[in-house]
Amino acid sequence: VQLVESGGGSVQAGGSLRLSCAASGFTGDDYTIGWYRQAPGKEREGVSCINSRDGNTYYGDSVKGRFTITSDNAKNRVYLYMNSLKPDDTAVYYCAAEYSYGSSCQPLLGYGMDYWGKGTLVTVSS
Repeated sequence: VQLVESGGGSVQAGGSLRLSCAASGFTGDDYTIGWYRQAPGKEREGVSCINSRDGNTYYGDSVKGRFTITSDNAKNRVYLYMNSLKPDDTAVYYCAAEYSYGSSCQPLLGYGMDYWGKGTLVTVSS
């Protein structure tokens, strides 16, 4: 499985960005894509996830109502739309994946995933 993130950059507080995760190499269609972030000096945080088969989604409390995760299965891409960005959203954002085996995505996001991209930096200035 290969994951490649894109779309990071610098934006002012209140602005928006769209992150993209291009995924390839899955066997079957039951997998979960998650977005994590890690800011300097902080622990990694599970931000959001989506299940490829049923579209089940989950959002962490810190981004709920501001971020939206979607998938385009035909293009094997998952997008994270980030609105109303805050300086606290500054971090390296990672796309990750795991086979779901029928699980909803939230537990998988919490356990951690086997496959990871290299990350893309998001910087939000005040």
